Order: sequence, then C-alpha cells, then structure tokens
Amino acid sequence: MEGFLQRCSAAIKGSAEGSSGIHVILGNEACDLDSMVSSLAFAYFLSKTSGSSGKTVVPVLNIPRAEFPLRSDNVFLLKESGVPLEALVFRDEVDLAGLHRAKRLMLTLVDHNVLPSADIDLEDAVVEVIDHHHLERTPSMSCSVTVETVGSCATLVTERIHHKAPEVLDRQVAQLLYGAIVLDCVNMAPEAGKVTPKDSQLSCLLESRFPDLPPRGALFQSLQSAKFDISGLSTEQILLKDMKAVSGGDLRLAVCTVYMTLDVFLQRRSLQQELCEFCHKHRFGAVVAMTISFNERSEPHRQLAVYSSSTLYREEVSQALEKSCNPSLSFSPMSSPFNNIKSYLQGNALASRKKVLPILKNFLKEWDKKQVHCGEAEDFEELDDHVDPTGSPSFDDDARPRCFSASRHHRRRLLGTEDSGMEEDFQVPATPMNSLVEGCPLDAGLPRISAEAILEKFSCMGGEAGENKDGNWPGEQ
Repeated sequence: MEGFLQRCSAAIKGSAEGSSGIHVILGNEACDLDSMVSSLAFAYFLSKTSGSSGKTVVPVLNIPRAEFPLRSDNVFLLKESGVPLEALVFRDEVDLAGLHRAKRLMLTLVDHNVLPSADIDLEDAVVEVIDHHHLERTPSMSCSVTVETVGSCATLVTERIHHKAPEVLDRQVAQLLYGAIVLDCVNMAPEAGKVTPKDSQLSCLLESRFPDLPPRGALFQSLQSAKFDISGLSTEQILLKDMKAVSGGDLRLAVCTVYMTLDVFLQRRSLQQELCEFCHKHRFGAVVAMTISFNERSEPHRQLAVYSSSTLYREEVSQALEKSCNPSLSFSPMSSPFNNIKSYLQGNALASRKKVLPILKNFLKEWDKKQVHCGEAEDFEELDDHVDPTGSPSFDDDARPRCFSASRHHRRRLLGTEDSGMEEDFQVPATPMNSLVEGCPLDAGLPRISAEAILEKFSCMGGEAGENKDGNWPGEQ
C-alpha cells in the first residue's frame, strides 16, 4: 500500500497542472478509524481493478492534516500496519471544488451517504456510496448505493473486496480492516449492541485467511486505549477529536463524542469559557457532548450534555432529545454546575451517535421551517452579560464581540406562538456569524451602548454578513 499512497500523493500535487481525472474516495468529516480505513482500503481495491474507470484513485481523509494527531487510534493502527503517515492525503491538500469545476472529479462516499451542506456543489460528482448509517440519500440512477446498518463500514468494504477481487486482500489491508471492525464492534461483544452477524462473519473470514493477525482481544485493547487517551488535550481538541456537524437554517450543532465521564468533563478548568470560545471560533450555536465509557464487560455507559449560551438553542435542542421516541434515549436529568449546560444520564446506552444524529437532523429540519429572518435593526436589543468574567480575554473596542437578542415579536414568530398571545422568554442571537450569543464569557463586562450605536453596528454587520454568507466549517454535515 505504501507505493499506492505515494502515487496518490504525487497525483494530487500535480493535479493543478494536469488534465486527467481523479476518483476520490472520501470518508466522513469525523475521520474516525472506520472512516479512514474504509477510504484507504476501498481506494486500494479500485486501483487494482477496473472499478476506477481509468481515473487516478485517491483516498482523501476528510479533515485538515493538522488535526490528524488527535485521532490517536488511527495513528496507532497505521503505524502498527506499516502505513507511512506522510503519504496520506488530507482534505486541505486537495481542491475538490476546483477539480469538479474542471470536470475531472469522481466521488465515492464511504461511511456516510450524504454530502454536508458545505460540499453540496460536489453532488453531481458522486458515483457511489458505501455506508452503514441510516439512509438519507435520494435514490439516483447515476449513483450506486450500498447501505446496510452493520456495526462497521469496513465490514461492507471487506465484503466487496472478498466477492469482487479476493486477491487484492493482502495482510496489510486485512489488518487495517480487521482493526476497524473490531474497534467499531467493541471487540465483537454482543453486550455493546454494535456487532451484527455480518460483522462477525467478515471478521472471522479475515482471521481464517490471515491467522497471523494480532489477537483480537489484544488489538482491541490497544486501539481502545489509544482512542481514549486524551491526556494533554485542550477542550477544543477533545471536541474536535471525534466531531460531526449538522445544521438547519441559522443553527449549527457540533455533535461530539467525548471519551471520559461527564462528571470529569464538567470539572475541566475554565470549561464554560472554552466552550463559548469553541462555538464562537467554529460558528456553532450549540454543542452536544456525548460522553462514553465502558465497564469490564464492555457494556457502554453514556451521558450527554447540551451547551449553548443561547437559552433558546439550549432548551430547544434539549427538548428534542428528551422527547425522542425513535429511539427513546431514556434521559434522567443530572445536576450541572453551569446554567448554560444541561446534563443527562442516558439510560439507553445502546443509542450511539449514529442513532442520535437522525434525531437532531429531524429537529433541525423543523427548526428551518420555523425560522424567521429578522432584518430591521429596531427589532433587536443588546443583551446583558450573565456570566462570571473571570479569566475571559479582553478585546479592543472595534474587535469586541457584541450580543443581541430578537425582539419579543420575532421570538413569538420563531416559536409559532404569535397568535396565541404567549410570550416566550428566550433570547436568540440575530447574527450568529458575526456576534456571540447571550451569556458568553468572551463578552463579559461590555458597557451599555446607545440605540444609535446599535443601529450603526447592525448597519456594519449587515455588510459583513453579506460578504461572509458562504463561509462554512469544513466538517459540516
């Protein structure tokens, strides 16, 4: 595989001047072990068969190269399998949009079946999907879709290779696939609720063909230990380590798997300030942190926290999760040391992020339908700060983030209660791209400003918003 990856890297470096086509095998924006291995193995398979349609096949890891060290289990398995990290191709190293405009791009999606909104212009280039998540994709004659809710996407890739070109499956590729299946299926333990008969069948196939693969239990423990190693990471790095983004209208959510108990996470120093900075930097309205740990029987223990400095965002997201019936998360409220973090014990420990994401996506679809864009400056008022400013950074007057809320009239319209006479005491950030929301420590200690200054600020912000309207976080989905 080393020679294959080096040719891929060379092809990408020369793609700006070349005219040949590129067939990119793209994993999801979390770039977890399953996504990475599925991309590498399926690209290698296509390069050895006629499935590449004469184009150069390149596996692309869907994160910036600088974030890859955070995927410690990925790094571990690649090193153990003898795959050189420097030969990998990352999302910030290839211009997919440029290749598509030049009509030189084909896309195969692995471990996800729909493109995020930031990549929606690439949709015409998608020719195949292999995934194990809930099918969201609209059927198309131009795109072959293989979707089966097994424990690991690597299981489906292994099946394809075994059926179409078993000679392609060498020991190095087998070890990558085996590691991804074993980790995603939690050491094939039924108690974890992840493994399916097909996962077991294909993992046994790999074991029988390559009896010198690392022992399953030892490999799982090594990968699990690497995955849960968050020593020395900042809160931002912990959230980015395994994050997926979803959006609807003006609301963008970061859904992060956090590898520690919620109690430990909430005790992190300056957590409230760091969460606010994370949302501001990456333009999220809220963070859903799903913590996970395992007992000695490989049974998962899950807790969940919803953070937002906007009361409306926090309450609406929390209620969507609390009220979910398919699946029910069986929430029990937990005490939280912060007013802007809602905490829960998740009784349904088998509901992983793969099952929670559809709940949030359905909520965001409804949110988008209700959303009202407020354009008049007089419909907004500056918010008071309610967070302890201790330790918050200082800002120059011109650079200082401002906080605003929608007027009562527009809040009622957002919530569909205008005609009922109900008045909701929620605060909505009018311009999340250019200002922070209420209760953020970044905005601590701001002086009150006049109505004329507010109008002037919104006039300026209106221009900025127009210039930046196409900005998107690369991992948005």
